[in-house]
Amino acid sequence: MKISRGLTPSITRPYSVVTIGNFDGHHHGHRALLDRVVSTARREAGTALVLTFDPHPVKILAPQVNLMFLTTPEEKLARFEAAGIDEVVYLEFTLAFAGLSPAQFAKQVLCDGIGTRELFIGEHFAFGKGRAGRIADLISLGGQLGFHVHPMSPVVIDGEVVSSTRIRQMIQAGDLHKAVRFLGRPYGIEGTVIPGAQRGTELGWPTANLRLPEGRVIPPDGVYAAKVRWNRRSLDSVVYIGTRPTFGAGERLLEVSILDERLELYGETIRVDLLGFVREDRLFASAEALTKQIELDVRAARAQLREAAVETVSPLQSQS
Repeated sequence: MKISRGLTPSITRPYSVVTIGNFDGHHHGHRALLDRVVSTARREAGTALVLTFDPHPVKILAPQVNLMFLTTPEEKLARFEAAGIDEVVYLEFTLAFAGLSPAQFAKQVLCDGIGTRELFIGEHFAFGKGRAGRIADLISLGGQLGFHVHPMSPVVIDGEVVSSTRIRQMIQAGDLHKAVRFLGRPYGIEGTVIPGAQRGTELGWPTANLRLPEGRVIPPDGVYAAKVRWNRRSLDSVVYIGTRPTFGAGERLLEVSILDERLELYGETIRVDLLGFVREDRLFASAEALTKQIELDVRAARAQLREAAVETVSPLQSQS
């Protein structure tokens, strides 16, 4: 997969089939768009192309918003490649770029910049200065400039539109089960295992500790059922996120207890896929009381992991 930065009007791409967006999360709605782009490009012997922005427009237009992300840039690119995308074009998002009129955006970026022949885009897409351009404008401009626009309805699950914003809200509320359904996979956090205070070992439940990554969506403090991905293995686990108030609050960390195995993971990179919420964080009167609760947490996490192993995701519906 080719990665480009900036517009290169001198480059001729074979039949550019394009979609536009930030694609944070790579959820069911994103995959529906990408699938159409890739299948159309293959049929036309063309180029499946994603046009995206760096930094995220919110960082420029609303810098006061503390926007957290569902995916890292590296994960996003890996998922584009797995979807069959041929090229990702990054455009620097600046106030000057945001000031382009809808007509200027269509001509300078879509037509001259990347040679768009077909564009697949969400039906509520807005573009140009002040987000003044709408789908009807884009269809009209495409007709004038020689590209065809395909508006796509959002993907709907359980009566709700699938969106990155909604998934962020689910995770921040601790509703991992629903987030899994909307993402189409567990929400994962990756990191390098660091040494801890060994309190888990003292309690009989050794942990692998991760620092929480900056800029990522993090669930509320508490206990979760999870799978650890390490060395091509998938390991049943229970996860604690918090500051360990029973021992005096410290750095907020993610602590993983791998069930049924004891592994030496210091310095290893692991991915923690969060599958379900077990309980909120709380202060215990003693280490003994915490140990008894951990036993209950493990039992509850095992039940959720068994359920996740047999559960099937309901069919998706497109909004009409």
